[in-house]
Amino acid sequence: MNSCYLGPEISPEQFIPEHLFLFLIKGTMNGYDGNKHYTLKAGEYCLVRKNRLARYNKVKDSDGFEKVAILFDEDFLKSYLKNCSFNSQGFNSSETFLSLHPTEKVSHFIQSLKPHYKGEGRIDPKMVDVKRQELLNILLQLQPELANVFFDFGKPGKLNLEEYMNRHYKFNVSIERFALLTGRSLSAFKRDFKAIFNETPSRWLIKKRLNEAHFLIHNNKKKPTDIYFDLGFEDLSHFSFAFKKQFGRTPTELGR
Repeated sequence: MNSCYLGPEISPEQFIPEHLFLFLIKGTMNGYDGNKHYTLKAGEYCLVRKNRLARYNKVKDSDGFEKVAILFDEDFLKSYLKNCSFNSQGFNSSETFLSLHPTEKVSHFIQSLKPHYKGEGRIDPKMVDVKRQELLNILLQLQPELANVFFDFGKPGKLNLEEYMNRHYKFNVSIERFALLTGRSLSAFKRDFKAIFNETPSRWLIKKRLNEAHFLIHNNKKKPTDIYFDLGFEDLSHFSFAFKKQFGRTPTELGR
């Protein structure tokens, strides 16, 4: 099996709703959060922080690709917190993909999951919370400052909207998500957006993505099939239709 999941289903959006622990067994994984590119190689692991936008893709090696993904959702963390205490410690990193200190304890933990596999890359449901608690104990013993990450249940604070949108417009998430991530209600987001960009969010996003696509195809000679998904379009036909409506030519015609 190429994946093992512990916890609730992982969102198909490019939005991380809960903290996600990733351990790469085989292959390579490349991640991007709008600010920085990250690379995870076999034997490495990281924590992807909640309430962030992130995109990642897998690269197979000669042995294929295999990962373990463990979700630390808020309900589980609150339940864990009832039975333990922690001392607040400073935590300065703002990165989405948090590097974790290397320790054999994590590798041994990953090995300990094997006897509990029930097929389709999942383990016995009865063991999910037991194993998640075991891993959380290891991580907090290793890096106590992570408690400030795991047990922060507040909503995102209000951010600079213009800066945030110009950095994250390529991510394919809803307007409601953008509102949440910039610390606003939906109505406040739309109002602030109109004041800054003099356009609705949906129209601005389409124009911004299409202008970037035009630049990449015309100036950088990129193929439409190589860029449409990374620019936030769900399928090639929708991208081509919107592109022609905006520029009078299809992406393929522009690239000839």
